[in-house]
Amino acid sequence: MKVDVLKKFHREITPMSVQDSFFVIDRTKDCFDYPIHYHPELELNFIHNGSGLRRVVGDSMEETEDYELVLVGPSLYHCWEQYNCTNKGIREVTIQFHNDLFTESFLSKDIMKPIKDMFDRSVHGILFSQKTTKNIAPRILKVSKLDGIDYFLELLSIMYDLANSRNQRLLSTFTVQLENFENGDKIKLLYDYIQKNYASKITLTEVSELVNMSNVSFNRFIKKRTGKTFVEYLNTVRIGYATRWLIEKDLSISEIAFMCGFNSIANFNRIFKKNKGHTPTKYRQDFSGIKRVL
Repeated sequence: MKVDVLKKFHREITPMSVQDSFFVIDRTKDCFDYPIHYHPELELNFIHNGSGLRRVVGDSMEETEDYELVLVGPSLYHCWEQYNCTNKGIREVTIQFHNDLFTESFLSKDIMKPIKDMFDRSVHGILFSQKTTKNIAPRILKVSKLDGIDYFLELLSIMYDLANSRNQRLLSTFTVQLENFENGDKIKLLYDYIQKNYASKITLTEVSELVNMSNVSFNRFIKKRTGKTFVEYLNTVRIGYATRWLIEKDLSISEIAFMCGFNSIANFNRIFKKNKGHTPTKYRQDFSGIKRVL
């Protein structure tokens, strides 16, 4: 994430000292009014009875359900807004911890691999499924009442269970860090190529030859590795840049569309709405109304 983007937002100074492992805030509230912000610590945020809030994590904006559990990675800007929520007595538990709490040596152990992979993915923000959230909610609601080693071990256990949970979803399209290329060199080669050339026309044949595969084999490969067709994957990257520039730059929507590799403004508007649920104009308006630096 570019430094000039972060300057737009509130840099939260968390109350954690270097001696702290986890910091837990457990509260009941009627209103969400904290500005969009970021911090170097990772944050696990649990909300119950908050349906209708709007979650902002990176370039993702979505209305929340009754149960909400999100892991926010280091320096990824985020906030929860009141939006359409009229509920009172909303329960929120926020768990923060240093991004170097676990050393690389510790995370490299086989038993820690699920947690390490989850932390790698957290740079996009991770939304956990409703089923996972409801199952783990009683443990999260009790954790602030624990002390000493029980407190640490239970939080570590929660992280491990979340890391192994099903139906996790990444939220933000873009991140300053490279993605976790556990699927091999071909995906990394493709990623690097698209990051350099997304503004130009890129054909299926072109990228198939890049990774030394036939068009048919490559289509099967990219679908299996990313869950998307090549065109869908390319458009996701392009829309990711578009959302950044809608927030960062005072350019017209048509200028941004062409800068991102779309030759038709109508096609850009259609694909953007399909990916983000709003038109580019509405997306920019929504972000401009979000509270920033106090």
